[in-house]
Amino acid sequence: MQDSITSKAPVSETKPLAAETVEALAETFRILGDPTRVRIVDALAGAELCVHEIADRVEISESAVSHQLRLMRTMRIVRGRREGRCVYYTLDDQHVLSLFQQGLRHVTEDGR
Repeated sequence: MQDSITSKAPVSETKPLAAETVEALAETFRILGDPTRVRIVDALAGAELCVHEIADRVEISESAVSHQLRLMRTMRIVRGRREGRCVYYTLDDQHVLSLFQQGLRHVTEDGR
């Protein structure tokens, strides 16, 4: 019985990932591997928020949040929408939310 996360073709028949893809995937996990950024993703998993709202929820300075968001925007983890003087942030797409939710389920599942 195949696991639901494996591809349909046996591993021996699949092509290895391209070096560029490997690097991009590793960088995505590196960005998501920081506790502050995980807390930001958690805050944004529930709602679109501006920098001061994120800072309040994550309990760090707005400057620190802005720095983290800049890195996360570069990696397409979050995206911003300007409304007047405020920029509202949200997770870039459903894939980011899914990665977060699956990781959370993995670390909180029973039997550990």
